Amino acid sequence: MSDTREMLEDTVTRLLGEKVTHALLTDAESGRWPADLWRAVEDHGLTRTHVPEVLGGAGCGWGEAFAVLRAAGRHAVPLPLAETVLGAWLLAAAGIEAPAGPLTVLADPVPEGALSGSRSGNGSGDRFTHRASRVPWGFAAGHAVFTTERGGRTHVGVVATKGGLAARGENLAREPRDEMAFEDAPVIALGSTALPADAVRLFGAMIRSAQMAGAVGALLTHAVRYAGERVQFGRPIGKFQAIQQELARLAGEAAASGVAAEAAFAAADRAAPEPGAWIADADPSFEIAVAKVRACEAAEIAPAIAHQVHGAIGFTYEHTLHFLTRRLWSWRSEFGTGNEWARRLGRHTLALGADGLWPHVTSR
Repeated sequence: MSDTREMLEDTVTRLLGEKVTHALLTDAESGRWPADLWRAVEDHGLTRTHVPEVLGGAGCGWGEAFAVLRAAGRHAVPLPLAETVLGAWLLAAAGIEAPAGPLTVLADPVPEGALSGSRSGNGSGDRFTHRASRVPWGFAAGHAVFTTERGGRTHVGVVATKGGLAARGENLAREPRDEMAFEDAPVIALGSTALPADAVRLFGAMIRSAQMAGAVGALLTHAVRYAGERVQFGRPIGKFQAIQQELARLAGEAAASGVAAEAAFAAADRAAPEPGAWIADADPSFEIAVAKVRACEAAEIAPAIAHQVHGAIGFTYEHTLHFLTRRLWSWRSEFGTGNEWARRLGRHTLALGADGLWPHVTSR
């Protein structure tokens, strides 16, 4: 681990541990925007860690972003932090400096027909007409980042969300998932990039895998702590072999999902060593598919174990456990379900053939 990443992990863990309280999470679920938390996150540069310095970032890589996103999942941060991290990087890949404030992303590439106007290289004069559903934090974000194909190349653009809200919605975790309807909205900036057309879905699955790994790790921490505190039949329940076995299973889920997610971020750094670059031979889609599939598997197993260990208290709204489990159940379907990514992984494996799979896996 680099010194920079270690320092960043210490900073983000301390910051989120202090500020993300049960009261803040409850207020966020009632619709109150946690302005102080967002300001602290921005002031510490957590939304721009892997954006080049010339575009207002810290110039780090995806490895440092992984530390931030895993911590965000561990603390159930009620902010579009992951979406802002992704949106800022996508814009940087097209040579565009991200606007200040929270960002959201449109998961699927928009059709070329959604853009009309001058068709200039920088988006000047372009207008944007498009409808998108279940946009993360659409109402709270000031700008939305999208991708489209134009002239045979992937383009990344950004548009203000003001006036684009059609209907509010939310996921199971009560995070905003809004319907957006852009009608002849001015495109602020548009630029070409070497990234694939499905970059938002690809890297969106990756950032969700990091958040999910963080949430599973937090479930393990809560379960181990409670098993050591809850006394039954004269001793802590963590002393019983049946509980120890379940905690061991939970630890395995936390380790597997965390390692898979971190491997995906390392693969992303190899494929895109700097924004705008894309090394096709190092395509990280294999690792990202593995990470999302593994995270979705953990999202099935880990919450069940954690709630069983906690018993009835874990199901109460006053306990913090549900903030994590509901996010896990929500995130597993975003930027592609586990089944979708498993099918993509299967097609990739079949294309490699019997003789190509093992060399491919061992060379990653």
